Amino acid sequence: MLEFGDIETAARRLDGVAHRTPVLTSRTLDELLGAKVFLKAENLQRMGAFKFRGGYNAVNSLSDEQRKHGVVAFSSGNHAQAVALAAQLHGCQATIVMPHDAPALKVAATKGYGAEVVVYDRYKEDRAAIATKLVQERGSNLIPPFDDLRVMAGQGTAALELLQDVNDLDALIVCAGGGGLLSGCTVAAKHLRPSIKVYGAEPERGNDMQQSLREGRIVGIDVPRTICDGQQTQAVGKHPFEVIQALVTDVLTVPDPVVLEAMRFAYERMKIVLEPSGACALATLMHHREQFRGQKVGITLSGGNIGVDRFVALLTGAEQVD
Repeated sequence: MLEFGDIETAARRLDGVAHRTPVLTSRTLDELLGAKVFLKAENLQRMGAFKFRGGYNAVNSLSDEQRKHGVVAFSSGNHAQAVALAAQLHGCQATIVMPHDAPALKVAATKGYGAEVVVYDRYKEDRAAIATKLVQERGSNLIPPFDDLRVMAGQGTAALELLQDVNDLDALIVCAGGGGLLSGCTVAAKHLRPSIKVYGAEPERGNDMQQSLREGRIVGIDVPRTICDGQQTQAVGKHPFEVIQALVTDVLTVPDPVVLEAMRFAYERMKIVLEPSGACALATLMHHREQFRGQKVGITLSGGNIGVDRFVALLTGAEQVD
């Protein structure tokens, strides 16, 4: 299982490479929710999301000889960009398997970092199988988006920094897709503050992790129909689930309309742009505010990679959400 020492090692690798993102506060938000809220702004991370931490740590963990054969990843967008940028920084080739309906902004950024993009249909094809075939054909190194100890360790540095800056949190809410960020942050947070309660945050229509935690086994679902494209995973990873089952207090869900409320609040009152998945943890706190009233709560703002057209469409109602 992932250990705190792995996260410390990742932090050393990322020092001077990843941004140490700020912890934001809002008096208006505190008054609205009846809690003191501390927001780790990973939307301001390199390539716009926390994923850079795990992607860079994984690529940096490879030997020079391994990197000569390139890396392969599969992702709806943010992990794609993270691995592409990490590979570029290390001078190696990246091939990324991305769904046909991935946000155009994320596809363009991935290509902009020099990666080759292989497109697939997320509703009909198996992205992991496609990536595995590419690895076998090319002798490349697979960098999974979440079910990988190197990736998990890198993601955990976000909570390491947050708890170093605010060391007396009562609770931490982390957006959850495949579990890489949640598991890494949980290991870091529980090591630094054993009494802290850690919660995963999922869209209601993609609650595979909530089901898995409550049933004590990994539960798979169909590709969820949610605006949170970064959380359209079908099952939590095996390595993340070991941590989540052992250390996470609960996984909470939130409907898509509340995610929009969180995006709107962040933009109008805090002047920051969040993609839907990036706002999921904040939305979860808003939706379950009574559970956290009177507490000091940490939140991950996990990403801000959204094009202006879709951002406007979502917040003006041009793209219908229910």
